[in-house]
Amino acid sequence: MRFILFICEDPEAEPYNRAEDNILEWVDQLGGRSIAGDRLKPAAQAVTVRRRNGETVVTDGPFTESKELIAGFDIIEVADRDEAIELASKHPMARFGRVEVREFWPFEEGEFE
Repeated sequence: MRFILFICEDPEAEPYNRAEDNILEWVDQLGGRSIAGDRLKPAAQAVTVRRRNGETVVTDGPFTESKELIAGFDIIEVADRDEAIELASKHPMARFGRVEVREFWPFEEGEFE
């Protein structure tokens, strides 16, 4: 099963500690279960794109007013949801941020015919 972990900022969490929060150590623990992952530029540099009445509308910055902005992502391949949660709980951002765990929802053959 494939999951995406949305790595989110959390202003109410513990402060970042470089000695305790080594993302490379976490990635090493994943072994072959890591598909992809990366940091994202700050939300202030984002744009939101929508189509309304045939026109493209582009808005600067994040569309959401949330304080828990997405800072990065990891895609993992694991046996089940419990394993995804276990791995997410060991991610450094689980301590000084938040990790949202979402299962991929593959398209079924013929779904859009």
